[in-house]
Amino acid sequence: MSNSSKSARSKHKSSVETPAGQSAPTRFPWPPVIALIAGVTAYVLGRFLTPLAILPASFVPVLAAFGWLLVVMGLGLDLLAMWTLHRHGTTVSPMHGSAKLVTSGPYRISRNPIYLGNTIILIGLGFAFNNFWFPILAVLAGFAVTKLQIIPEERYLAARFGKSWRHYSKRISRWF
Repeated sequence: MSNSSKSARSKHKSSVETPAGQSAPTRFPWPPVIALIAGVTAYVLGRFLTPLAILPASFVPVLAAFGWLLVVMGLGLDLLAMWTLHRHGTTVSPMHGSAKLVTSGPYRISRNPIYLGNTIILIGLGFAFNNFWFPILAVLAGFAVTKLQIIPEERYLAARFGKSWRHYSKRISRWF
């Protein structure tokens, strides 16, 4: 197969057009940027501003262990969801259109397991560092991701996959 044939096929696969002509849900990678901003802001607020401790210092070792467990669980959910998308031959990027509607693996319990995993990581970091700014900003980040990414993504998926998307979205919750 020639390079131009591969390039044309690759280009077609990554820019799937919906019936409405929309080639991607958004043009900016909101979810990772929002998660990073929330995490850095929580850390800075906890370090340099009034710290908001979750529990008294005597609980810190148990709290930290629980927090790191949440971080590992969130990271595991992220990786499992990414692997599931890759296995089905569709994109992980929030800026590219989906080639397939994936409803297996972690997508059986959440329509957005990667965003859920990112939120769990942020909450876990709050427990690990005994810094209540992380859970506060995790909730705000979840709200921002819903408005800036998930809602446009759902419109895209509805236009792209029609009845299959509507059936899936009625069975499976947006977050969990």
